[in-house]
Amino acid sequence: MSNRNSQANKAAARERLRAERERQAKKDKTRRQIIVGASVVAVLAVVGFGAWGISQLNKPSHWEEAKDAKNVTAPKNTSGENGTTVVIGKSTAKKTLELYEDPRCPICASFEQAVGETVHKDVDAGKYKLKYIGATFLDNSTNGEGSKNALSALGAALNVSPEAFLDYKYALYSAKYHPEESDDKFKDDAYLIKVADTVDALKDNKAFQKDVKDGTFDSWAMKMSATFDKSGVQGTPTLKMDGKALTGSDGQNAPMTADEFNTAISSALKG
Repeated sequence: MSNRNSQANKAAARERLRAERERQAKKDKTRRQIIVGASVVAVLAVVGFGAWGISQLNKPSHWEEAKDAKNVTAPKNTSGENGTTVVIGKSTAKKTLELYEDPRCPICASFEQAVGETVHKDVDAGKYKLKYIGATFLDNSTNGEGSKNALSALGAALNVSPEAFLDYKYALYSAKYHPEESDDKFKDDAYLIKVADTVDALKDNKAFQKDVKDGTFDSWAMKMSATFDKSGVQGTPTLKMDGKALTGSDGQNAPMTADEFNTAISSALKG
């Protein structure tokens, strides 16, 4: 082999090595770019998810939005600002019994089971009108939403008729359907509708059911709850007539038997 050919072969070999090194360098550079790019995407994804998570935590809950709503849909058979005045009974009745209740309140349930029917009969007879003020404070103490949801459903019943409202309220407080205070059962729309099916005016009532499922009166319920908060009443059930509390034999708490109630209401009507 000539020296010339030997030199040419060596040069060709060096060129091949150089070209191979350049190709390998390009591959390494591309791989690094992919790795860096993927890392940046991953970091951005984590940051983005974290920002989304923070935004979700800071986002007002449905009930907070309902509380702050400017446009409130009030049920029929209401009056006053945001429809939070609910008065049921004959216009000829001279006096009004104010009734403050929280849907989840176990003592309210005991009151309704013992005295509720008497109140309904008195209202039907025109002895007095009934003014209802609903509360939701038990949700705050249990981090629940059953009181708010049930109050909204009561608004849906009131939208049907005052009679449907009273009958539904009585059913919700019944021994059969009223849950333990620790059981937030009223947060379930299906359960509220199940109870409503025991009321003639609400049984299979599609309009009522839609209002419950859609939360049509959620904002109204929150405005009603705010009315209770501003009333100065400290607990439920509370009964008042002419600004004075009606109490049982202990002189402090609401009357919890029909006899105690009849005694208290008779005195209040004379006053």
